[in-house]
Amino acid sequence: MNQKERELLLETRFLRPEAIAEAAQRRELRSTSTETRRLLIVAADHTARGMLDVGTNQIAMASRYELLDRLITALDIPGVDGVLGTPDIIEDLMLLGALDQKYVFGSMNRGGLPGAVFEMDDRFTGYTVESIVESRLDGGKMLLRINLEDAGTANTLESCAKAVTKLAAADRIAMLEPFMSHRVEGRIQHDLTAAGVIRSMAVASALGATSSHTWLKVPVVDEMERVAEATTMPLVLLGGPRSDRPDEMFEQWEKTLRLPGVRGLVVGRNLLYPPDDDVSTAVKTAVSLL
Repeated sequence: MNQKERELLLETRFLRPEAIAEAAQRRELRSTSTETRRLLIVAADHTARGMLDVGTNQIAMASRYELLDRLITALDIPGVDGVLGTPDIIEDLMLLGALDQKYVFGSMNRGGLPGAVFEMDDRFTGYTVESIVESRLDGGKMLLRINLEDAGTANTLESCAKAVTKLAAADRIAMLEPFMSHRVEGRIQHDLTAAGVIRSMAVASALGATSSHTWLKVPVVDEMERVAEATTMPLVLLGGPRSDRPDEMFEQWEKTLRLPGVRGLVVGRNLLYPPDDDVSTAVKTAVSLL
């Protein structure tokens, strides 16, 4: 990002905050009516939970300008369909004109901060359904960690169900990322067996007054054939923490993308902060899998 673009963001946010809403209304939308191929969406909502780490670097995502640079590099590559992010990041990208003809998904519940005593009571602190509609976004994404030993899960389930209903009524996609979760020595761990993923999907699929607009965002685990058989809803694959074995990761993605119902990838750190730091090559490799 050049100095002029940095100054644009700083000055606009200070002097003309209304320009953000103007940019949202000016953005060229992408039609979904004829979309048949698999999608690649770049995920960029980690920092809202205070998650700045990539691999062993605990503050790898600390620089907002570097993150935006990496996102713009990824979005400029043909075959990249859009982005998933929180309002702060999405609005920066809008002001920079980087989201024309792209799908944009707003991240909604970011309140379950890692390590917090209230982590399972995952409050909606990001986009609302109303702001998604007003900003002309394509849908909202929710993280749904189901911990049967933590009462906070009940509030998260109810909040996600209400959001699914309202998003469908507004003709917007509800992207749910479910996990069966539990605490191990105070830290939340996910059940990444096929059975665990399938169980979380069963709960997520039934949330809301209708499932007409629900997509499921799931990890790549062993026995993905069983996972794909567990739902008729569109499935997109998440990337998870950065892999230091990218060749194996891409091979797993390629195999899973062949399964019926799997509609694409929603990946963040594995593409934006690859082990060799070559964003373009990582993104182009992911595009080639589609």
